[in-house]
Amino acid sequence: MYKGSCCCGEIRFELTAKPSMLGTCHCTRCRKSGTSTMFFVKKSDLKWISGENLLQVYKAVSPYKYDRYFCKTCGTSFGEVLGDLDSFPISANLMDDDIDMKNEFHEFVSEKPSWLVIGDDGKQFHNHPEF
Repeated sequence: MYKGSCCCGEIRFELTAKPSMLGTCHCTRCRKSGTSTMFFVKKSDLKWISGENLLQVYKAVSPYKYDRYFCKTCGTSFGEVLGDLDSFPISANLMDDDIDMKNEFHEFVSEKPSWLVIGDDGKQFHNHPEF
């Protein structure tokens, strides 16, 4: 079991299984929301401990297709936690426990700022990954 929370600690959750993958998005929206690196988890593996009612949604605007969620109290970004898909990304920064995984991919490298150097072997995609 892996524990996670927002900055103020009002929203807390557990993952009952290790995420399926870890990836980094370099799009402007993810960078500005502070959720660039994300774990992909199954909805059935996410167990809310407290504060789920404090999640606020920021609706996606084209060309982006995923809504973003954040804590109403402290602003911590959660990623796409409440999406309709069975598997979805959540911010790696939320985890209180270390999850020993390597970054598998980088998406939207076309929007990556020049000052950021990718320093791992993850596959790179111009836009969304093609798996």
